[in-house]
Amino acid sequence: MNLREKYQIPHDSVITIAGTVGVGKSTMTNALANALNFRTSLEKVDTNPYLDKFYADFERWSFHLQIYFLAERFKEQKRIFEYGGGFIQDRSIYEDTGIFAKMHHEKGTMTPVDYETYSSLFESMVMTPYFPHPDLLIYLEGSFDDVVDRIKNRGRPMEQQTPLAYWQEMHERYEKWINSFNSCPILRINIADYDLINDQNAVESVLDKVGHFIQQSRKWETRLIK
Repeated sequence: MNLREKYQIPHDSVITIAGTVGVGKSTMTNALANALNFRTSLEKVDTNPYLDKFYADFERWSFHLQIYFLAERFKEQKRIFEYGGGFIQDRSIYEDTGIFAKMHHEKGTMTPVDYETYSSLFESMVMTPYFPHPDLLIYLEGSFDDVVDRIKNRGRPMEQQTPLAYWQEMHERYEKWINSFNSCPILRINIADYDLINDQNAVESVLDKVGHFIQQSRKWETRLIK
């Protein structure tokens, strides 16, 4: 019996990993995909034409960056479900509007007109009955100090140059966002509770929780249909 069958995780499941920068989304994505023999949907940082410009000038490039992310994530979501599921996804489309665009609007680094344009487009594309929502969103959370340590350790230049206050604000906004999120079922996991890199058994403890959550949510959906 393989791990997917052991933990009763349907072969067509779509699981999204969410959380602030540096919290370990890519590590979790790859670990779960390898354990379940699922495909991965990874955030394409290296090919993003706006990211370096954005970190150098938030006000000039925030709208461009958010529109780019929205388009790319929407296309990727469509591709995932056309494949018939069986994916682990690094970062959700919901974070773009709930965290990043909202933050830049409130801080004045995205104009009201740009924010209204972006929000209207997001609502039309994502918040409809036709948009395929994930079976489960795994929210990775941790203390601010733990997150900052991880950002420092991976050493991306554009992140190292970003003021610490930016990461602090993002950490706080993520906590507020997840407490009101309701677009799909949520499994919250603290990054201090596992070590996917050094502990080979850690992924199975996560899979046990994932299987339980997906089974419960699908039973709930079945009752609603009936």
